[in-house]
Amino acid sequence: MNPADVAQGALPIGEVSLWHMFWQAHFIVKLVMLGLTAASVWSWAIIIDKELLFSRTRRQMNDFEDTFWSGQSLEELYRSLAAGMPTGMAALFVAAMREWKRSFEGTGRSIASLPQRIDKVLDVSIQREMERLESKLLVLATIGSSAPFIGLFGTVWGIMTSFRSIAASKNTSLAVVAPGIAEALFATAIGLVAAVPAVIAYNKYQAEAAKAQARLEGFADEFSSILSRQIDERMAA
Repeated sequence: MNPADVAQGALPIGEVSLWHMFWQAHFIVKLVMLGLTAASVWSWAIIIDKELLFSRTRRQMNDFEDTFWSGQSLEELYRSLAAGMPTGMAALFVAAMREWKRSFEGTGRSIASLPQRIDKVLDVSIQREMERLESKLLVLATIGSSAPFIGLFGTVWGIMTSFRSIAASKNTSLAVVAPGIAEALFATAIGLVAAVPAVIAYNKYQAEAAKAQARLEGFADEFSSILSRQIDERMAA
């Protein structure tokens, strides 16, 4: 490669833009950049979806607790919720009440083992709700942990390409080295742009999920105690 041609092909400082750096990058570096950009878009889609989901879940839990502790009949509350697709605490309530009603409607099930069955139903319902809340969080963790290294791979590849250009041109001028290094570092920057929001969002929503699980488990314990007292009263009558 002729050093004069390299110097002529170098972009003026005013024309060095992110778009130009992308198009001037090596094919492998372009693939890295495109992959990291796609990962960033994917992570932001998950972040927006999770923000809406957790916000809706908190609101539904608050509304259900207000209704549940308002003194409304359990039968009326069950009828109003069973017709729909309840989530959160409402899903736990409907599942436990369904098991309760089956045991008292002549299905032949033992009343003595009903508290254990209700506890089991509540545990399964909590597990299902947590799977719904925690779905795709692993994607955020994967992007957050791997994106910087993928970007670093693009950087290393770009720097190797720059060194090969230096060896071919036998010219160590900054005009020869700088464009390739800038393109390479651009890959690292994209990796960080993809990783940082994903890591922050993963930690945030893991904490939100833990809070939601604590509230679900607390309600399950309280509701199980309420049903256990009613079972004891019925068996004593």
